[in-house]
Amino acid sequence: MSRNLVRHSKFLSLVLRHRPEVIGLTLDAEGWASVDELITKAAHQGRELSPGLIREIVETNDKQRFALSPDGRQIRANQGHSVQVDLGLASSKPPEILYHGTAERFLASILEHGLRPGSRQHVHLSEDESTATRVGSRHGRPVVLRVAAGRLHAQGQTFFLSENGVWLTDHVPPDALFKIEQELESQ
Repeated sequence: MSRNLVRHSKFLSLVLRHRPEVIGLTLDAEGWASVDELITKAAHQGRELSPGLIREIVETNDKQRFALSPDGRQIRANQGHSVQVDLGLASSKPPEILYHGTAERFLASILEHGLRPGSRQHVHLSEDESTATRVGSRHGRPVVLRVAAGRLHAQGQTFFLSENGVWLTDHVPPDALFKIEQELESQ
């Protein structure tokens, strides 16, 4: 993705996931926004967007952060919201093991308190170590944790699978987390 597309993608993340009010954009209850309204309101803030550029960002974003409605008239972020939205995801049975990438400096707190969504609606988990490593690398020296997702699900924890393959849940308690070097002996 070119620098120009990355810059526009970051802008879309800001207004579709965290702060639609910075341009006066309105998201519906499911996080959808009108593409026309987005283009108009972004232009008032000096951001030039077009339907073609938006479609290109949606189609080429390596993390598939955004989705267009079938008619192409609405757009939303697939996950990662800090604003309250209902993505309409059905609960799903997760794999036995999921992964969470974080920075080493956060590890002690996570092992003590578990994973919490912080300012976002959900904790984000991945199906593979490499994705978790990339996520952890964004914030410093990465640490990858295994999450005993199957056990948590069997105990009644709800999991959702977003359109872009990110697993979402409300929290992960410390006893379901294991540093990648550790074995899952207590399962």
